[in-house]
Amino acid sequence: MRSLLWLIDNIITLYVYLLIASAVLSWLVAFNVVNVRNPIVSQIGEFLYRVTEPALRPIRRILPNLGGIDISPIILVLGLFFLRNLMFELFASMA
Repeated sequence: MRSLLWLIDNIITLYVYLLIASAVLSWLVAFNVVNVRNPIVSQIGEFLYRVTEPALRPIRRILPNLGGIDISPIILVLGLFFLRNLMFELFASMA
């Protein structure tokens, strides 16, 4: 059971890192620091979009329009941290 808990924890941590990388890349593209016509940047951006967008899209539908500010990654990260801590607490109470 501990190995399964460890695996889920690492998957959540990896997904949080992907969310952060996606947010940073979107800022770099918005401020014209990186060029999306570069094939490597384009592939990385497409990968991050395909990995993070299915989880972010439902949150964006619920949130009101805040102009140019997108707080959906922050809400998703907080939700993932909450699930991870809840999972550890449930495991500790069973043990």
